[in-house]
Amino acid sequence: MPTPTLLFYILLGINLVLVAWLLWRYLQERRYRRLPYIAPAVRDWEQHQPDPASPLRHRIALVGDLGAVATDGRDPVLNLLHSWLEEAGANSTVVVLGDNVYPTGLPAETSIGRAAAERRLDIQLDALRYPGRVVFLSGNHDWNKGRSDGFQYLLRQEAYVREHLPAAQYLPPGGCPDPVTVQLADNLLLVVLNTQWWVQHGTRPLGAAYGCKATDSRMPFQQLQLLLEANRHQQIVVAGHHPLYSNAMHGGQFTTKQHVFPLTAVHKRAYVPLPGVGSLFPMYRRVVGAEEDMAHPRYRKMRRRLLRVLHQFPNIIYAAGHDHNLQYFAYKNGHYLVSGSGSKTAYVGKGGKATFTHEHKGFFTLDFYENGEAWLRTLEPGNADGTERAPEPFRRRLLAGLGGISGAASTPARASAPASSAD
Repeated sequence: MPTPTLLFYILLGINLVLVAWLLWRYLQERRYRRLPYIAPAVRDWEQHQPDPASPLRHRIALVGDLGAVATDGRDPVLNLLHSWLEEAGANSTVVVLGDNVYPTGLPAETSIGRAAAERRLDIQLDALRYPGRVVFLSGNHDWNKGRSDGFQYLLRQEAYVREHLPAAQYLPPGGCPDPVTVQLADNLLLVVLNTQWWVQHGTRPLGAAYGCKATDSRMPFQQLQLLLEANRHQQIVVAGHHPLYSNAMHGGQFTTKQHVFPLTAVHKRAYVPLPGVGSLFPMYRRVVGAEEDMAHPRYRKMRRRLLRVLHQFPNIIYAAGHDHNLQYFAYKNGHYLVSGSGSKTAYVGKGGKATFTHEHKGFFTLDFYENGEAWLRTLEPGNADGTERAPEPFRRRLLAGLGGISGAASTPARASAPASSAD
């Protein structure tokens, strides 16, 4: 049995190793935090440009987590988006990727937080009054952070958007889990998913009583499978709120500060040092997961089923928000985006499966050309109010040449449980 002296030295050694590891992590973070990470294989990205002779066919802005935008007209992302809208014109689409109102969506009219929530939503709707198409998705915050009464919050927000910006589409309608399609241009299809449905508590609409085609939790994945099979001849962008790959918090990545001061996750000023013990919280989020983390059983099940479908279709582009940063993953012949820094930023790790990551406000765009190419662009504000655009930190050609998503046209399949069309 170890003597008290030996136990003391063992514990001291463990603490010294822990302190050394935390110090090493902190120094590493200081070197790359808030700098763009670009995988070694694509560090020549600046040498590649779209063909200037090929006309643009359609443009898409993917903007997530706008829920904390400034309401004084000086919001950097909204101003940057406004300049993009002026450039893009009518032949374009803005996809708002959810978490449109922080902290809990749109409360009831009698709620004390209603006026502030309306202001946050109104400034977005005013910015999006342009000739192109606008598609809103919902996120966990729009469903009252997943609480049991979240469905009512979702319905209120959907009705508010439809009333105050009738040209916009709020999809999927009524909070249903069915995938919905929007034909953006010839050979270009948007598929909208309601990923929050799988992690939501309380009422989740399902079946004819709610106007949904899906009658059980497996059917939406079957609908998606049939839909993608029927549209192999098209280029397809799939949009949902929750990422399928992430190097950020919801993917289990945390800063040194969060290891040492774990209570800052509850309150940003709770700087109570708990080294060692504090690492249990990030470990829990990485292995077990909070309800909005990839590790959580509901999220994990949804992600596994979605990837099982998406991995069958080469060159699918999947776009999400949720994590407050910009991330791009080229993995298993697909393209997976996280564009969630519309109003907040948060730590994102480098490396792993990621091709590009950046902890910075901004959003991704997709440019589709007549020659069949599709290019990913990264737009970030260059000053505090977004009236200047920062130098482009990353771009990449995602789809090359004609022939659609699979490289060749296919005969549309007859779907036994067809997904909805918003057109």
